[in-house]
Amino acid sequence: MSRIVRETDPPTGAMPRLPASRAEIDEAYYERVGEVLDLAGNIGAILMASGTPATATMDQVTAITSAYGVERCEVDVINTTIHIAAYRGPSSPVSTLHIVQSRSIDFSRLAAVDRLITKIRAGEVSPTDARAELDEIIVAPHPYRRWIATLAWGALAFATAGTLGAGWLGCVVSALSTMTIDRVNRRLNRHGLPFFFQYAVGGMIAAAPPIILYWLSPRLGLHFEPSIAIAAGLVVLLAGLSLVGSVGDVISGAPVTAAGRFFELVMMTGATIAGVALVLHLANRFGAPFVAIDAHSPPAIAEFPARVAFGAASAAAYALACYAERSAAIAAAFGGAAGTIAFLLAQGAGLGAVVASFVAAVPIGLVGRLMERRNLAPPMVVSIAGIVPLLPGLALLHGIYAILNDQSAVGFASVLGAFAIGTALAAGVTLGEWSSWKVRRRRLQARRTNRSLKLPGRSPLSSAD
Repeated sequence: MSRIVRETDPPTGAMPRLPASRAEIDEAYYERVGEVLDLAGNIGAILMASGTPATATMDQVTAITSAYGVERCEVDVINTTIHIAAYRGPSSPVSTLHIVQSRSIDFSRLAAVDRLITKIRAGEVSPTDARAELDEIIVAPHPYRRWIATLAWGALAFATAGTLGAGWLGCVVSALSTMTIDRVNRRLNRHGLPFFFQYAVGGMIAAAPPIILYWLSPRLGLHFEPSIAIAAGLVVLLAGLSLVGSVGDVISGAPVTAAGRFFELVMMTGATIAGVALVLHLANRFGAPFVAIDAHSPPAIAEFPARVAFGAASAAAYALACYAERSAAIAAAFGGAAGTIAFLLAQGAGLGAVVASFVAAVPIGLVGRLMERRNLAPPMVVSIAGIVPLLPGLALLHGIYAILNDQSAVGFASVLGAFAIGTALAAGVTLGEWSSWKVRRRRLQARRTNRSLKLPGRSPLSSAD
């Protein structure tokens, strides 16, 4: 009866026996353990700041410590803290605590750290040399000037508006608004303004120019619809949030970190909504004309090439705006194109927005792993940049406008739908990365088996004498 009720295997591994004396432990172990833990913790902090899920960060930190011979090591990653403890026999354990100071996405730094981790796991660099290389990565300047990043943010908004179906005027207005957001928020960040208020200011700037131009368009003889231009600005603001990391933490079993990241995401999104809502409310009070926000039908087949090109361009532009290397930007473009194609096909087949977003995100995760195997970019770069063209800026704007016009039920449903789309995107990326990793693992095992069978003098049917 007890065998039926209890598990057949123990819930935890057997505890190894402690050495009888201090002499049984390698003296070099005592010398390098502190240096190794500090190196692994600093690398983990950079990964977390770049939006890497907690479990993936934990795996990388554990791999680094194992590569340097620190086998009995426990790693705990919770939101903004990384705690590492290593066993030292009869002596007290060694532990280090690292704090993730800021969450700033820098893809060039992430790629450099990824290459350093590969060298560490291959045994090509000592702990001292690895720490010196890590210090160079941390203090290294950006690969190009900030004004190029500002232009990349503008290109992202331009391409996103094109993906949503805007005309040339709407694309230009959204690009100019986004570049203004970037420059203003850089100045506010220098003065130490909290990110919550920076996102609120960004929402105001994203909405104000399109509304003003829409108000003046009859006098100027222009036909301009502001909804897509505003939605493109919202997509740019939402792109900087750790959506993939927060949902990845939920799926992979790190609920505490996921809760912290998701709450931060909700607060920043709420600040953006507040900024847009304030501009729309003031425009209504001052007599601006009504803005019609319609649900767009699936695009015609003739629009597919242009929208796919815009999707690839927006992913590449976001990668460049986050200081990605050229190879990483090209890899992100492939991810954005694959996701846009899958989304348009799923939408044309009649699937809902949430399901279509999930279906579209799976190939983005697959492309991310493929680019990693080609040494073009870390998978996080392709995953984060690839879903940018699919972020639900238009659905979020529709919800804001409905709430302001006394349609609370419709508005909150649209906002919740936008969150559902974002969750589906992150979940699809995670599934795509996992599927690619699983297939690659099976292929590697099959290759090893085939090599062992081809060894001379061996046969799968032969037996020892």
